[in-house]
Amino acid sequence: MASAGDPPTSPRDAADQNFDYMFKLLLIGNSSVGKTSFLFRYADDSFTPAFVSTVGIDFKVKTVYRHDKRIKLQIWDTAGQERYRTITTAYYRGAMGFLLMYDVANQESFTAVQDWATQIKTYSWDNAQVILVGNKCDLEDERVVLAEDGQRLADDLGFEFFEASAKENINVKQVFERLVDVICEKMNESLDPSSSPGSNGKGPALGDAPPPQPSSCSC
Repeated sequence: MASAGDPPTSPRDAADQNFDYMFKLLLIGNSSVGKTSFLFRYADDSFTPAFVSTVGIDFKVKTVYRHDKRIKLQIWDTAGQERYRTITTAYYRGAMGFLLMYDVANQESFTAVQDWATQIKTYSWDNAQVILVGNKCDLEDERVVLAEDGQRLADDLGFEFFEASAKENINVKQVFERLVDVICEKMNESLDPSSSPGSNGKGPALGDAPPPQPSSCSC
């Protein structure tokens, strides 16, 4: 598990080159599902109820410690609107992990998950890891998507599943930690001489991460 003293995001994080691995992560999903709030809650432990639509794409950097490794996370917050789709899909390549998010109080955002999953399959490399996140689980009175429906869809897509709330800080850290852990697990598999790398030409098994050291990630 992460140490109790995970450092907060700071200007130094972006320039810091002292890390074992760098993971590029993307938050995707329909507009207004809470991607930006989710990212701010994780990176800065802050929340604002005001909705400001992301224009194009933005990102934050956070350094975490997992299993004695210092991992720099480059987390991209993508716009959900269709008009930005050409811009945002360009960032899928090289991403090692995705948080595919819907709003439990918005049926349309849940219905769109399948389309977003198709985009991941189309534009990212084969070993990209995905977690499906049902955000805004604090809105129980407004809920239209049951947790079991989210779990069923995640199972069908081969994704892991969490419900979370940026507002109430429920499962935010846990979602990111689990995504990092799954990426580390896949990295170790790719470093196993008995495993064969993908042959689709979409990129190396480690995406944009620095070449692993001989000791490898012990996640």
